[in-house]
Amino acid sequence: MIVINARFVTQQTRGVQRFAEQLCLELKELRNDLVFVAPDDVLMERSATSLKVQRIGRHRGHLWEQLDLPLWLARHGSPPLVSLCNTAPLAYGNQIATHHDINYVRHPNSYSPLFRTSYRYLTPLLLKRIKALITVSEFSRGEIASHYRYPKERICVVPNAVDARFQPFAAQAYRSGTTPYLLAVSSPSAHKNFARMVAAFLRLDGLDDVELRIVGDSNRVFSGSVYTPQSSKRIRFLGRLSDEELVEAYQGAAAFVFPSLYEGFGIPPLEAQACGCPVIAARAASIPEVLRDSALYFDPLDVADIADCMKRILLDETLRADLRRRGKLNVARFSWRASAGQVSRLIDRAFSTVGQAEGDKTPPFPLSPPER
Repeated sequence: MIVINARFVTQQTRGVQRFAEQLCLELKELRNDLVFVAPDDVLMERSATSLKVQRIGRHRGHLWEQLDLPLWLARHGSPPLVSLCNTAPLAYGNQIATHHDINYVRHPNSYSPLFRTSYRYLTPLLLKRIKALITVSEFSRGEIASHYRYPKERICVVPNAVDARFQPFAAQAYRSGTTPYLLAVSSPSAHKNFARMVAAFLRLDGLDDVELRIVGDSNRVFSGSVYTPQSSKRIRFLGRLSDEELVEAYQGAAAFVFPSLYEGFGIPPLEAQACGCPVIAARAASIPEVLRDSALYFDPLDVADIADCMKRILLDETLRADLRRRGKLNVARFSWRASAGQVSRLIDRAFSTVGQAEGDKTPPFPLSPPER
């Protein structure tokens, strides 16, 4: 029996939760020895039902993960555990854990003092006990290994991918005469760099008919910033969208803008590409690793450079068509089924007693995913 920490089904769906959810749905099809457990306050009812999640314990959140889950595991013979989000039981050694990035170290102003302090002190404790670690990019692998002095060979890169619901370009909004728009997906975190993106958009000359549409929890993006939307009627905040609504937004956009200063991976630009939307993006962190030559890059700290890229993508149909083509090829490199296969092989290697005696330096898994 392999136990999967499915606490993610009790959380709002962001990138970390999407990673865990999609891998688990694929792992369920690959293996018949998995048991999914979670607290009782489930939000992802459809996925929880599909995974046949067992609701255990009486606490919620971190208390469930640090108390209820280890106690339940102990009562069931301390089986192997796989945790696919950024947190895991600190006192449980027979597990594989996941750490997406160290953004809380590189951009601490994006997080509360309690959050970043907790991660900085608790993560080393977790790393000392686990059998192996999963992360989502070679960039994050290097960051984690360097900052925590954790053996690089014990970190397995398992990339994100795109859900099949994100389909190729269908809407013709930009070319059919309706209101053209640039699209971005936001969060309140300062490192997402939405303030500079808005400042760049407001610099555009001769494109007064174009809107900037921002999806997500945008109410605190500009808090305390010198860059503000200035109540512009050309900037629309769409709030949180369903996946179906998000697909439609991607499909109708002239381009997707990804200005983030730091990403362990970054799923939204891949979703945009899957929907046939050209991408302009920051040349920073893991973004060039994930997008390669399929995006038009800008310096995320240079408002003028961001504005120039916006103008180029809006005025050049040939460029947009080329980026759509490159984007389609780029998305094809990633697959949730392939990533789940990597995790499955990691499970077999990391929890095997064969060749893993004390002192054996053989890595418990391939160092990186196969090139696609």
